[in-house]
Amino acid sequence: MLLASTVFLGAFLLFLIEPLFAKLILPRFGGAAAVWAACLVFFQCALLLGYLYADLTSRRMTPARQSHLHIALLLLSSLFLPIAPRYSQSLRAGGDPAATILILLSVSIGLPFVLLSATSPLVQIWYARANAQREPYHLFALSNLASLLALLSYPLLIEPRVAAHRQAAVWSVLFVVFALLCSAAAWLARRGAVPAAAADSEQSETGEAPSLRQKLLWVGLSACSSMLLLSITNKLLEDVAPVPLLWVLPLALYLLTFALAFSNRILYWRGPLVRFLAVALGSLGYAIYDPTYTESVQVSVPLFCIGLFLCCWFCHGELALRRPAARYATSFYLMISLGGALGAIFVGLAAPHLFTGIYELPLALIFTALLAVAALWPRGWLIRLFWVGAAACMAFVLVRNARDYKKNAIVRVRSFYGALRVQESTNWLKEPYRTLYHGRIEHGAQYVNTLSSLLPTTYYGPESGVGLALTHCCPNAKRVGAIGLGAGTLAAYGKTSDYFRFYEINPQVVQIAKTYFSYLRDSPARIDVAVGDARLSLQKEPPQEFDVLAVDAFSGDAIPVHLLTREAFALYLRHLKPGGILAVHTSNTYLNLPPMVQLLAADAGYEARLIVNDESHRKLIDSSDWVLVTRNRQFLDTFDTTVLIEAISVPPHLRVWTDDFNNLFQILRPVKFKQENAG
Repeated sequence: MLLASTVFLGAFLLFLIEPLFAKLILPRFGGAAAVWAACLVFFQCALLLGYLYADLTSRRMTPARQSHLHIALLLLSSLFLPIAPRYSQSLRAGGDPAATILILLSVSIGLPFVLLSATSPLVQIWYARANAQREPYHLFALSNLASLLALLSYPLLIEPRVAAHRQAAVWSVLFVVFALLCSAAAWLARRGAVPAAAADSEQSETGEAPSLRQKLLWVGLSACSSMLLLSITNKLLEDVAPVPLLWVLPLALYLLTFALAFSNRILYWRGPLVRFLAVALGSLGYAIYDPTYTESVQVSVPLFCIGLFLCCWFCHGELALRRPAARYATSFYLMISLGGALGAIFVGLAAPHLFTGIYELPLALIFTALLAVAALWPRGWLIRLFWVGAAACMAFVLVRNARDYKKNAIVRVRSFYGALRVQESTNWLKEPYRTLYHGRIEHGAQYVNTLSSLLPTTYYGPESGVGLALTHCCPNAKRVGAIGLGAGTLAAYGKTSDYFRFYEINPQVVQIAKTYFSYLRDSPARIDVAVGDARLSLQKEPPQEFDVLAVDAFSGDAIPVHLLTREAFALYLRHLKPGGILAVHTSNTYLNLPPMVQLLAADAGYEARLIVNDESHRKLIDSSDWVLVTRNRQFLDTFDTTVLIEAISVPPHLRVWTDDFNNLFQILRPVKFKQENAG
């Protein structure tokens, strides 16, 4: 009972801290979706360290010394409590944000996380020593079930009801309880354990040592499932939003396959599962080949999650079938964690530097098919040829995906903040124009023709909310701030003696806007660009006295929640003139942002108006939603009589977000399938 309780609580805390701490540090890195990928790299590497610690201490130390060391480390881990981001500005200045995240997590939760990671393999080896005739793998299944419970409870129960600082405090208290349980288990293992050397001699005939080929297959299967986890998670975050539900849902399915495969009775039936795997690979490959069929969230999320589940079930089921005798358990888990770390490092750290596009998912599908060849090799030539053919099909998908991504592109770059490309096309009059894309999201367009190059386009047309604000805010020179640069389209509204200050977190966006678009160069206004997170930049600056401050950070694939809180709004209003206008871009397919802006405006004593404009493809104008927040009564009276104002319906359960409490899950927009017209 003590061992089971220790494993359960340790695994629960291990996977509870993952979304909890990722959410705590998300604002420090601009709310980028890649923050979760970097966190997963740390979690997988820390898991590897925990398993390595369990393996080395179990093989190289006597049970008594191992017990003393583990209890001492548990006491030492109390220095990390209560958990909080131990953040240094020097870490944030320059360099790769992913490396900064790894350092931040290491100094904030490193030792507690490694000790929690080591709990399951350690307790299993203690169980195996005390019960030589029984396998300990059911404890691994128990740990995965506890992990699954933690992951699902966070977005559904904990996040909507408990403030972030209280979440951290409760976790810290529970860790103290875990440390006491684990210390007691370690102490009992010290008293009743069989010496390691004796255990080896007694069990030497119960199982053969795993071969190099087996170990490589362990690593490969684990690395493949890790690559699939990160690449499919990134795909969902790119297409929908980085909400905790979409962080933990793929990870929960990943863990569920572990729990199924490593239960007392292995729940993996190779025959039917291999057939399902073929269907899953075909479906995922076609979704990448032709993404128009997965544009709806009701299709994309189930499709990619089911595909992930089936592929990981195959990988983990094959691992379970190949598990060694109990004496090699820690080495087995070490190889699994090594594969998980390698897969995470490839997708989370290496891929953004190796590729200019997002190609990790088709690469993971190719790897899955090749592993099926290796795992099913003894079943004959027909099976081998089938899976070699499947790998070739996935390779074709990769080539097609890369070719389509490069089509009409004049520049392609990628960084921690995502993949950017500029495409050159022509309109109905054969006039050339350029469009900036962040993933699949449009971030501005401009005509190449000099006569039309200063026309505001896309979400910033003259009838858009921000266009109306910039046109009617003031008769004379104006000061304008813009959070989010894109192609620099808002500079088209600049006139002589105007001042525009853009805040942009991605240096590559700044370089593209200056090199491949001419809004910033050609605008008669004076232009400044501040590189870095907008909120951190505004906190350091004296009041800017903006006539208009445009918050344009909510139309892309990553929703920076820290820019939509009570504290953020107080900061924006500090930088506005008394009659200034805050324009918040709320266009989003999946998130209903206007109600939150309405609540924040009312909380600060301001009025809000939702402006929706129609699209005009001939003028490169896209439909957009902007919420204008101001106390300027003259401006509001003019708008209320001349402009169509959309009503903002605020759900009764919604409450004002703060830096300490926010939940994107509450404003997920119900997306309906498109209905074809009859006839």
